[in-house]
Amino acid sequence: MLQLQNLKKYYANQKAVDDVSLHIKKGTIYGILGPNGAGKSSLLRMVTGITIPDEGQILFDGASFDANQHSRYIGYMPEERGLYKKMKIGEQTLYLAQLKGMKKIEAMQKINYWFQKMDMHSWWNKKVEDLSKGMSQKLQFVTTVLHEPKLLILDEPFSGLDPVNSEIIKQEIYNLAKAGTTILFSTHRMEQVEEICEEIALINQGKVILQGNVTDIRNQFKHNQYRLIIDRALQGYDNGLISQHNFEYIFQFADQAASKALLNHCLQQNYHIQTFQEILPALSEIFIQQVEGSTASRQFTK
Repeated sequence: MLQLQNLKKYYANQKAVDDVSLHIKKGTIYGILGPNGAGKSSLLRMVTGITIPDEGQILFDGASFDANQHSRYIGYMPEERGLYKKMKIGEQTLYLAQLKGMKKIEAMQKINYWFQKMDMHSWWNKKVEDLSKGMSQKLQFVTTVLHEPKLLILDEPFSGLDPVNSEIIKQEIYNLAKAGTTILFSTHRMEQVEEICEEIALINQGKVILQGNVTDIRNQFKHNQYRLIIDRALQGYDNGLISQHNFEYIFQFADQAASKALLNHCLQQNYHIQTFQEILPALSEIFIQQVEGSTASRQFTK
């Protein structure tokens, strides 16, 4: 659906995006991660056609990206929300839908559908300035997906939402991806990325320093640690034990053979095994490790 080939973007003497290449498959939920100032927003602005790359190429659904031609197929929910505060919600939603090329009858059908789905049907005559932050967030999401974009770009979509509405939006993201929408998801919250995204790219100082499938990346950085929870105190086995709390034990082994030996010991001693699992590092841990390593490397080479 989306290919970024050697994209570069300069502002004065600063490289905001430095030779970034990504391949994002149709129907994928793809996470763009990075610290503040990493170049994420600059990258998204080029994908939406707000700015033009200084070097490199963007391919949209196999064709060279043309903002005039392709913008109608893109839904963009920026971190800086873009709603007219004095305008009534129903009129504003209709107006934004028509800007994306929808006819009034079709737009009204879609608006009614989404307003019912998101429990917004009583909001029609309210003004945006009268909404809470969470309500504004729901409205922004609906205006972004109303025209059924092929590519949906979400920048911090859960900001300001309570847990119930966060779950509603998250489920809608899953539904859109299942229906074939490609979703580009940018956030600072690692737990959301781990839960929602299939693939990620980690950007720091304008460069991609890590990319790939989330599970594969977590496996790549694993420490061969295992969690064991049993019904009583473990006896006769302390090889690789690094911590213990009640009947929960954490082990670190040099290879899988040692983990199998522990499991066999528990089975032979008739322990009731409640949990035996490999511990994969959280994305937040990998994120910090890679960003700090990347920054240190750049400072060393200057």
